[in-house]
Amino acid sequence: MPARRAAAWREASLELCQGLAAELAAGRTANEALARVVPAVAFPDPAAGRALAAAARDGGDVPAALLAVAPDRGGEGLRRLAACWRAGVTVGGGLVVLVDRVAASLREAEAHRQEVAAQLAGPRATARMLAALPVLGLLMAAGLGMRPLDFLFGGPVGAACLVLGVALDCCGLWWTHRLAARAEHG
Repeated sequence: MPARRAAAWREASLELCQGLAAELAAGRTANEALARVVPAVAFPDPAAGRALAAAARDGGDVPAALLAVAPDRGGEGLRRLAACWRAGVTVGGGLVVLVDRVAASLREAEAHRQEVAAQLAGPRATARMLAALPVLGLLMAAGLGMRPLDFLFGGPVGAACLVLGVALDCCGLWWTHRLAARAEHG
């Protein structure tokens, strides 16, 4: 669930940057553009949109508002936008170019994230299949009349084999998940 929420925040950040770049390119002032774009963005937390709209409408500290609503996971785009906003206001002008670059970098990052997820789908499916193989082995042995459950639950040696097998299977799943998670995050 936290991964979905982070993805929703990344999507909202991209929407905000794209809309803001379009409004700035149309000649609107920065605060006016932000005030027009925020209501159209589907933020995972509606309070975030209200806070941003209020900061833009009332002439508040927009970079501080962006940083305040940016979550730890998924809020990278909002933090980048805050830095661009601060630089655009400090240096003057050029905000449309900066926001457009942030939007482009967010699109590239999302495309990379999707490509990595697609490449990891095969190894994850293989790991799940390998985890299910012991059950298939038990079914095959039972089909051949070997009574594997009697062995596994009938004595200390069988119980030890069962515990060791389940532990190794769980370790394999955990290890594969850990490798895939590390590949996704960096």
